[in-house]
Amino acid sequence: MEALSGVLGRVLARLGLDRTMRGWRAVDEWPRLVGPRLASHTRATTFRDGTLHVEVEGSAWMHELGFLKRDLIQRIHQHLGSDEVRDVRFVIARGGNQR
Repeated sequence: MEALSGVLGRVLARLGLDRTMRGWRAVDEWPRLVGPRLASHTRATTFRDGTLHVEVEGSAWMHELGFLKRDLIQRIHQHLGSDEVRDVRFVIARGGNQR
């Protein structure tokens, strides 16, 4: 008898969703990827077409994260073991603090 994870992996691959699922892992694991300091001021919200969308606390954080973007993408690639996330787009969270 085969494990459910193996069957699910094959079904997702056949449907072309395996790459998308790996990208969504970056959303789920964002706090572990960036650490507590950045996680307290940001929140990954969606993954679409190779882009991870992240809400940030304000314009100062958005500016700082712009400088860290390449490093964050490399860290995501290492953590996921794939390059599904090709870009990170930062947007200011509506309503101020998103946490």
